[in-house]
Amino acid sequence: MTRPDPHLELVRPVTPRTPQGCEECLRIGSPWVHLRLCLTCGHVGCCDSSPNKHAGLHAGEAGHPIAQSFEPGEDWRWCYVHQAMV
Repeated sequence: MTRPDPHLELVRPVTPRTPQGCEECLRIGSPWVHLRLCLTCGHVGCCDSSPNKHAGLHAGEAGHPIAQSFEPGEDWRWCYVHQAMV
């Protein structure tokens, strides 16, 4: 039996801070591919397929490892520490 990811304890009810797109890309005028929502603070960042990879950078810098897809129709979650779906 697989144990639940211990980082799930950091998940909180959040409101997307920039529902219109990646927070940093909007600021610098950069494009993105897909969006991820930090489930600790509501940061919206771009995925690792995007040029700037802001979601992953946020996870490492802020210590907020769990993000959820912020794409319509998707509801999966990812742990950046364990590099696995949760």
